[in-house]
Amino acid sequence: MAEFVITIDGTAASGKSTVARKLAQKLNATFLDTGAMYRAVTIAAKNASVDMSDERELLQVIDKSNFQFLAKPGKMQVYVDGIDVTEQIRQPEITASARYIASAPKVRAKLVQMQREFAAKHKKIVTEGRDQGTVAFPDADVKFYLTADLSERARRRQAELKALGCDQSLEQIQQAIEQRDKADEDRTVGPLTPAKNAITIDTTGLTVEQVVERLLSCVQEKCLK
Repeated sequence: MAEFVITIDGTAASGKSTVARKLAQKLNATFLDTGAMYRAVTIAAKNASVDMSDERELLQVIDKSNFQFLAKPGKMQVYVDGIDVTEQIRQPEITASARYIASAPKVRAKLVQMQREFAAKHKKIVTEGRDQGTVAFPDADVKFYLTADLSERARRRQAELKALGCDQSLEQIQQAIEQRDKADEDRTVGPLTPAKNAITIDTTGLTVEQVVERLLSCVQEKCLK
């Protein structure tokens, strides 16, 4: 396992990935993008044309597929069966279908195993997701939980999608985020909830840089104690 682990959990579009990536850079740590892992399995399942609601079939896809997650400066490069899918996994239809992977208990257990195996290869890890501080890395050195107003999260997601060439209305995006939040919170395995010892930060009205600096300050304070 990594010698030093920072977990950043939180609601959809609360800024977890962007903040985790930048915090990792400042700490000279490796960024673990758990969302990329879920999306990689989603692509593999779609390529195999399996029933996304059939956990048994999803497990077979994982066992038969070759996943590679490589740490690159500021991002994680993702390969499925030798094909680079780093950009493809960000498409809205992949994000929407990843809920099937996230809601299957045995599949989630496989993903947690992948996350821990990735972390074991690196000395310092900054990881983001929804159950990193509660399930994947319960003994993490520092845990954060990010949240933000729903309307602001919808605006952020809309900006991300526009950058990918996808145009969706704020109403559509907000509805999708609400559904994702409910699914994450109601999940029986690894539900979205702050770890008991997590530092909660509301990112509403804050720039990415301000959030990163706040987290960095917390890390430095905790490590100096």
